[in-house]
Order: sequence, then C-alpha cells, then structure tokens
Amino acid sequence: MGIESLLIFLLIGALAGWLAGVIVAGYGFGLLGNIAVGIVGAFIAGLIIPRFGFVLGSGFLSAVLHATVGAIILLVVLGLVRRVAA
Repeated sequence: MGIESLLIFLLIGALAGWLAGVIVAGYGFGLLGNIAVGIVGAFIAGLIIPRFGFVLGSGFLSAVLHATVGAIILLVVLGLVRRVAA
C-alpha cells in the first residue's frame, strides 16, 4: 500500500467515524477514535451490505457512505451492549 492509499484510507476512516459519532452519539471521538470506528465500520459494512444485495457504487463518497453505515451499525450495537451490561 502506497502512502497515498494509506492517507486516503485514514481520511475515509476519520470522516466516517466522525459522521457516525455525530449521528449516533451527538459528538465525535477524537481523531484516533474516529479513524478506528470508521475502519471497523467499513469492515462491518463490507460484510453486511453485500449480503442484502445493496450496491453503493464506487469512489470516495460511496466509500465514506459505506464506512459510515458500518460505523453507525457498530456504535448502535456497542450502545446496546453497554445498556445491557449496565
């Protein structure tokens, strides 16, 4: 992976994590937290979205949308786990 690819990967993760944090919790999680949430969210969405037959397209904006959907799923599940554990 080249430096450009790595920077785009981190940018998409940060943007998706921040968007998901704003949508679900009302705030972001800091730069590293947003990147982590966005990257894990992209992985989750990559597993779940194709199974339902959705095609989100290609390109930067669809990658951000894809990762954001997965990050929202991640944050909702984590929120439910916290409520059950508390």
